[in-house]
Amino acid sequence: MKIDVFAHILPEKYLTAYSQKNKAVLEQVEARNRAVTDLETRLRLMDRYPDVLQVLTVAQPPLEKFVKPKDAIELARIANDELAELVEKYPDKFIAAVACLPMNDVDAALVEADRTITQLGLKGVQIYSRINGEPLDNPKFKPLYEKMANYDLPIWIHPTTDKEIDTGGILGWPFETAAAMYRLVLAGTFNDYPDIKFITHHCGSMIPTFAKRIQWLLYPSRRPLSIKNPIEHFRKFYNDTALYGNTAGLMCAYAFFGADHMLFGTDAPLGPKFGLTLETIESIERMDIPDVEKEKILVRNAVNLLALAL
Repeated sequence: MKIDVFAHILPEKYLTAYSQKNKAVLEQVEARNRAVTDLETRLRLMDRYPDVLQVLTVAQPPLEKFVKPKDAIELARIANDELAELVEKYPDKFIAAVACLPMNDVDAALVEADRTITQLGLKGVQIYSRINGEPLDNPKFKPLYEKMANYDLPIWIHPTTDKEIDTGGILGWPFETAAAMYRLVLAGTFNDYPDIKFITHHCGSMIPTFAKRIQWLLYPSRRPLSIKNPIEHFRKFYNDTALYGNTAGLMCAYAFFGADHMLFGTDAPLGPKFGLTLETIESIERMDIPDVEKEKILVRNAVNLLALAL
């Protein structure tokens, strides 16, 4: 068994309702991908990998990008109800789902987080590396971090585009992820909530590669005195394996984060004919690590982190 912790979907009712609020959503790459928007297509592709179970996350764009708070609240409820229905209807395909939140109204996002976890059984929440351009260390977002730390469930971080460095998501997204991680660490998030769990997309992006640079350049005068060893805070992030078949990249992340903080994730159903799923599996199989650690990455860490009942 393998558990894909970062599988994207735009559920039918949600996408229809979103497009009625703002048709710009239909111009996004994900909205033009049939496997993201059409359930039957997705299920047929998933049949090629019967041992892979998906954790569903609502695909971009962020709600706050195209709609006002009132509409975002409505759309989040539609999306999350639909996700819970899919998990219930297809337990042999979808083992869990992650809540979509109206982050342009933080109070409403807190209410929706409670509803989705306590009533719908969703296993965490997803946010983006910036919220309407605001960085994740903005104090207004701290109540969400506190809430999720108390639930002991993860916060998924998906990168989003910054107009200043937009490269179609190719290079800008890794930077945005790394910058979000940097800001969360320097804001003392792991001091405030030592056991908080964030899951990054694309394996922690730039952080493993530049770990030594971070360690050397974040000397005391460039960080808060309360953060004694910031590099150890970076190691607390959990990270998916969506590097598109890059075993060397996975080994770099493994050297920094360790097997306990890596989870199988593929960016499914993106890529031709679910090709990213196969390439990701093969890249993990090629890792020069013990089989027991591969099992942690492929399934066991997700079971523990999401408190899944198999």
